[in-house]
Amino acid sequence: MSSRRHLNKLYVVLLAVILAACQGQSGSQTEHVAPDTMGTLVSTEWLSEHLNDPDLVVLDCTVRMEMDASGGMRSVSGRSDYEDGHIPTAGFADLKGELRDGDSPLEFGMPTPEEFCAAMGALGVGDNSRVVLYDNFNSVWASRVWWMLRWAGFDRAALLDGGMKAWTAEDRPLSTEPAPYQARQLTPHQRPELIAYHDEVFAALDNDAVCLVDAMPEAHFNGEMALYGCPGHIPGAINVPATALIDESGRYRSEEELAALCEDDHNARVITYCGGGIAASSNAFVMHRLGYTDVAVYMASLQEWAADSANPLAVGRP
Repeated sequence: MSSRRHLNKLYVVLLAVILAACQGQSGSQTEHVAPDTMGTLVSTEWLSEHLNDPDLVVLDCTVRMEMDASGGMRSVSGRSDYEDGHIPTAGFADLKGELRDGDSPLEFGMPTPEEFCAAMGALGVGDNSRVVLYDNFNSVWASRVWWMLRWAGFDRAALLDGGMKAWTAEDRPLSTEPAPYQARQLTPHQRPELIAYHDEVFAALDNDAVCLVDAMPEAHFNGEMALYGCPGHIPGAINVPATALIDESGRYRSEEELAALCEDDHNARVITYCGGGIAASSNAFVMHRLGYTDVAVYMASLQEWAADSANPLAVGRP
């Protein structure tokens, strides 16, 4: 089976999963790990039991979406939400602040590995830390920070399944106290292959061995709406909306459901993209958990691609 045929099959199965969820047949299952270990996705129960572990750093990665003066949507730092109440001991990882390149024209421009590691070190993340990341919206913001940590060479990180929504739904405690962590040294060991850039994506237009995965809403993919100036998708991409990976509780769909999406081609080069490399990071996180070995995120995504008329866009299904 070719990479594109396999991923088209993946999309069809995802739609079936969504329909099953609507009939009440889905349920999230955080990966099972030994009580004293941590996988890449942890439950609220696990985090509650381990909040006081001396090597554990918890970070709120929330970015708030709000309406602007023109009636559109804009993203702003979630720091005020964090200050109003967060998971006890959590610090705040600001994707609109110290975790972006302030000189980049992109809304979420990537810092250098050294800048990123320095910012994470200031938040208390060291070479021997464990990190749990969460946000208030389907884990997409936390996924972005998780992928950046992997790109910087740090693998001892997990997402909180369901994030803040799951934590508060269970009436678990919140705090307004600042994080207790002291600054630590985080050493970069960059994995450049985990981030794709324009030229690689453009070359993939004529390369069937590379699979492009669009994490945008279906209406945008089909050209029925435009969120970044131009409607549509990068030619040859398949559409797997990041929202399809999440159930009604805000948790990722069960390991068993997601495992059914992946039968072969785990070694194919896969590039996920969205508008600004946020939702696409959630897709990449899931594919990593499913065993794909060569996944990258096009961090500039449609913010860069759609801004240049030399970059083609297609509408409708491939």
